[in-house]
Amino acid sequence: MRYVRYLIWGSIAVSLIVVALANRAAVTLYLLPGELAELLQLPEVYRQIELPLFVVIFLNIAVGVLLGFVWEWLREHKHRAEASRKTREVSKLEREVKKLKGEKHEGKDDVLALLEDGASSR
Repeated sequence: MRYVRYLIWGSIAVSLIVVALANRAAVTLYLLPGELAELLQLPEVYRQIELPLFVVIFLNIAVGVLLGFVWEWLREHKHRAEASRKTREVSKLEREVKKLKGEKHEGKDDVLALLEDGASSR
């Protein structure tokens, strides 16, 4: 199984390297439309940036994955809250059972109490 995982990761790495080598040409990214940049009176440095195309592609993939993770985390909030509530409820019930068992065996010998617990659980 480990070798299959290495094979998949190796395939992904080779694919990414091939895409990067095939898309090395610089592209100009405009951060804002020209009219809006002029309206905001941004210097020319902040209006555009030149990057290799593969960097733009990989950044878009990374942003998409990050947005997907955040979206999924927000979507699963109700499930995590329910699990937390159930955990607190189980903890409370375990404490209550322990307290009731203590009251049941109060004043009895510890060995006899253990034997009774063992016999009653059958």
